[in-house]
Amino acid sequence: MHVVAPKSLQRLGDIWLDATTQGGRCVTMQAASTEIASRTAAIIDEMKSLEGPLLPILHSIQEEFGHVPKDALPVIADGLNLSRAEVHGVVSFYHDFRAKPAGRHVLKLCQAEACQSMGSDAVAAKVKQLLGIDFHETTRDGSVTLEPVYCLGLCACSPSAMLDGEVIGRLDDEKIEEIVAEVRS
Repeated sequence: MHVVAPKSLQRLGDIWLDATTQGGRCVTMQAASTEIASRTAAIIDEMKSLEGPLLPILHSIQEEFGHVPKDALPVIADGLNLSRAEVHGVVSFYHDFRAKPAGRHVLKLCQAEACQSMGSDAVAAKVKQLLGIDFHETTRDGSVTLEPVYCLGLCACSPSAMLDGEVIGRLDDEKIEEIVAEVRS
């Protein structure tokens, strides 16, 4: 059976449906994550009157779900009269938007030039080794997600990091081990 991907989700009352076709005729109608679609639609309805609503909507969706679900993108596109490509382009351009939920903690290591000149590459290597993950990954136990960031504005105290929104400067081996112990507990 050859299934053609639908061009857009279709709204049926309060339910968003994804129609698949075979030779131009409808084969199945599947609920396209009704909960995600309805919660996304509510966020859009609340914020679409803002000037330039896409970024605030994406931030609200990520706050709601812990990431920007793939199933939310066509709902956003439809709600704002944008193409899916435009919405995907914005989500993929800004590094703060996630396609998967983050761990319980988010550790961001600065990789900007000032931090690099003060040893951020060695800091990153040690953190990666201690956690057993690379950038853009989450530990198997879901305790921490490791992300690069390109300037925390803490250049005078480099190398620096941000753990759950709190900046940490002058990273050294001792601080690295403290951070890893904290996120693992």
